[in-house]
Amino acid sequence: MQENNSNTKTAFVFPGQGAQFTGMGKDLYDTDSGAKKVFDTLEAIRPGTINQCFSAPKEELSITINTQPCIFAVSMAHALSDKNKDVKPTAVAGFSLGEVCALTYAGVLSLEDGFKAVIKRAEFMTDCAKNHTGAMSAVLKLDAQAVEKLAEQAGVYPVNYNCPGQIVVSGEASKMAEFNALVNSNGGRALALPVSGAFHSPLMGAAAAEFKKYLDTLTFNAPKVCIYANTTAKPHQANTIKDAFAAQISSPVLWEQTVRNMRADGIENFIELEPGKVLTGLISKIN
Repeated sequence: MQENNSNTKTAFVFPGQGAQFTGMGKDLYDTDSGAKKVFDTLEAIRPGTINQCFSAPKEELSITINTQPCIFAVSMAHALSDKNKDVKPTAVAGFSLGEVCALTYAGVLSLEDGFKAVIKRAEFMTDCAKNHTGAMSAVLKLDAQAVEKLAEQAGVYPVNYNCPGQIVVSGEASKMAEFNALVNSNGGRALALPVSGAFHSPLMGAAAAEFKKYLDTLTFNAPKVCIYANTTAKPHQANTIKDAFAAQISSPVLWEQTVRNMRADGIENFIELEPGKVLTGLISKIN
């Protein structure tokens, strides 16, 4: 990892659900004392987290209540590792789940409270998904305006604006089947995603409301570095962070515009915290 110099603005970016893989974080745990401390701290709160990260099969890691805490643990272990301690980012951002990591790294939440928030977030989203047979699809080869028009026609919701030519749409499973057919018949390509709910859509409204109640029990601090919000693609304002953070569960992730705004604000160097390199790929397509 290269240390940023004083003339270069650097951002840490944190991935979301889907970046997980068996064995993630193990090498870092075995070689980096700072990362090990993070893992051990979180293991005390949720026993079994380390074993899931290092040894759980893909199927177990892909269950939302496991995925989210495990990705948080790995990302924060990397962010707070000895190898990254001299990197001082100007800004941070996270994709969906990754926004919890961004808020934690920026000091808005303590490491322990950030982890507890992730655990509750996953539980609320899972419970909400049980009440709606939801589905999600990634749409390729169509621009945003075309996707939005087809989504409106089918009664579903564009939810993740990932990069040019890649938007994720979410909604009731029966309506998503109609939407996928519309996409394919209009020159696009719809790829069903292996998820259990209609995340980031209004169907997650109950989860967002429950999450907001839980966040009211936590201590929120002023951010130490600039954090870009998923819901607005702009820097979080200290007095509205909690509300925006809760609303994110049932609102679109404006990732493409977030990256464009960060670039416009002078960010030149993006460092993705593991697991995976999903955001690195998206950022390269955006800029």
